[in-house]
Amino acid sequence: MNHAHPDISRNRLYPEIEPHARGRLAVDPPHELYWEECGNPKGAPALFLHGGPGAGIAASARRFFDPAHYRIILFDQRGAGSATPHAEVADNTTDALVADIEALRRDRGIESWLIFGGSWGALLALAYAQSHPERCRGLILRGVFLGSRAEIDWFFDGMRRFFPEAGRAFAGHLPPAERDDLLAGFHRRLTNPDAAVHMPAALAWRRYETACSALIPRDDIAIHKEDHPAALALARIEAHYFVHDCFLHDGALLAGARRMAAVPGVIVQGRYDMVCPPHVADQLAAAWPTARYEIIADAGHSAMEPGITAALVAATERFKTLK
Repeated sequence: MNHAHPDISRNRLYPEIEPHARGRLAVDPPHELYWEECGNPKGAPALFLHGGPGAGIAASARRFFDPAHYRIILFDQRGAGSATPHAEVADNTTDALVADIEALRRDRGIESWLIFGGSWGALLALAYAQSHPERCRGLILRGVFLGSRAEIDWFFDGMRRFFPEAGRAFAGHLPPAERDDLLAGFHRRLTNPDAAVHMPAALAWRRYETACSALIPRDDIAIHKEDHPAALALARIEAHYFVHDCFLHDGALLAGARRMAAVPGVIVQGRYDMVCPPHVADQLAAAWPTARYEIIADAGHSAMEPGITAALVAATERFKTLK
């Protein structure tokens, strides 16, 4: 089977591709994950970790990898996408997700794999690699997030300094008396069982995050639909993780970078990333000097910005040389 290669100069992804296998994996009750495989069934295994937490996988995620070379595995993390129960936060922790990755690896009969993750997916990739470095052929990380309290505070306060209109709309969802603690106010609403309470809060959260994600904003009408199920999973699960400091000790992933000394890596970071500011990626690069560190001069946070896309595809091309 012939597969067209992307024109890196035009920042193209690989052509659209459909999974050749799909399935579900039961983990801790009541959680059940959804997984899919694309590309070459006998190729080099590569795992895509979606962001959020809670964002779920998208068809575009399959397209960062050469389907002739890679066995591409994607899955929806607990509560996200097609995982069930939808938007569930019980027993949803960073350690549980790391264990889920290992369960999926064993289920799919994979010895080791390339790990690809952006934003929350970068955090999860790091947590997995530090727990199971022998299972990682390499890491490709984009828009680095390390789960620190400072980064979480930035999401609610610092980011609004650059996007004041979006910040006003976001804070304006709460009554004035609750605007001194946006996370607590949104968390209460997002975990309320009444859809009339949690869905408007989820929509406000999703709009805010999306407005701040790209250097050149796009008008993605689909995410503004009030019945969009992905909005609830994203907002509720993110708020759950943020309230619990991402279930990590501050600085744990930076301190643990020494355990990845033998793991090759690429860090791709947008210069104008307002969701995950560049100083965080810079700290990781200093703690993990064997990784290749690339700043994209004309990009924000989104993986779909041309410079970010090109760098990520180039990274998967470079990792083809791994044995």
